Amino acid sequence: MSYSLKQYATYGMITSSVLLFVILSGCKSTPETAPAEKQKFVLADSLAKTIEIDSVVNSKVVNSITLTGKIAFNDDNVVKLFPLVSGNIQDIKVMLGDYVNAGQTLAIIRSSEMAGYSNDLVTAETNVSVAKKNLEATKDMYKSGLASARDSLSAEAGYEQALAGLQKAQRVLNLNGGSKEGTYQVKTPISGFVVEKIATNNMAIRPDNSSNLFTISDLKNVWVIANVYESSISLIKPGDSVNVTTLSYPDKVFRGKVDKIMNVLDPTNKVMKVRIVLPNPGYLLKPEMFASVMLNNIENKHMLTVPNGALIFDHSQYYVLVYKSPSDITIRPVQVSGTVGDKTYISSGLSEGDKVIGSQALLIYQELNS
Repeated sequence: MSYSLKQYATYGMITSSVLLFVILSGCKSTPETAPAEKQKFVLADSLAKTIEIDSVVNSKVVNSITLTGKIAFNDDNVVKLFPLVSGNIQDIKVMLGDYVNAGQTLAIIRSSEMAGYSNDLVTAETNVSVAKKNLEATKDMYKSGLASARDSLSAEAGYEQALAGLQKAQRVLNLNGGSKEGTYQVKTPISGFVVEKIATNNMAIRPDNSSNLFTISDLKNVWVIANVYESSISLIKPGDSVNVTTLSYPDKVFRGKVDKIMNVLDPTNKVMKVRIVLPNPGYLLKPEMFASVMLNNIENKHMLTVPNGALIFDHSQYYVLVYKSPSDITIRPVQVSGTVGDKTYISSGLSEGDKVIGSQALLIYQELNS
């Protein structure tokens, strides 16, 4: 059988097409395996033992106000010692910052006034002795008929006057230290610290001197004088509790109460002063220290609260992790109203009684999102 050239060409094209189909069919790859489903997050037992689960609670709303102030002396426990006589300071026995006990001598002043008081006492004692002898002699003469009753009464009056003069001289001397050697002893009436010292050795004291020599303060409790701006005046009342911190002890909180509101604005900086009384154990607080005062004011309304450690901030939104079981932890967006201390107020996103993860929340949040 013979074929034409055209027939051979047609047969070749058909054969080539069949061969190409077979080759392509043999080279076709097998179907890809479908990706495995993502495993559900389950809280590991080791991590579950370390986290804290807290409940969402309904709490009273507390406004927190931060004020600036400084530590000051408690003026009720401060004594300024002024010189009662003129003279020269001869011996100063204490230094600034020393602790002194009540009745302790702080300095000695040599004074001509004290010498005059001593002489007045000697003169008064002499007058008493003379008046006593005169009274005894007059009584003897009266018994013998050599003196009248009037003379006897006059002698008794003279003796009484001499005794009164002696008592006066003794009181004056005692009020000025009681020394008969012409010296005056400056003594402290209270126990405390020498917080101010003006006196120096050989310092001359004039009769018209109005400066105190020493200031003694009992620092067992101190005052904090804080500044309140006009916008916060309505939020403060006597008896409010406050927490005070200082630069010297940033991690230590001193707790006290608002003792007095001054009710007058400073004309220069437009602030009102409030006074806070603080106990001072160990004398840690020193006058003139700067202080930061946080005042908590309780309002008559309630809001839901969670611990600060439960909050997560990501992509301009706050979240918490709601816990039901180790395999049921959900991310919940919330609206934050404010933070006071270790609590955060939540305005929406949670219900009272919900359980939230209060520690290591960020770590678990990242695991849930990975």
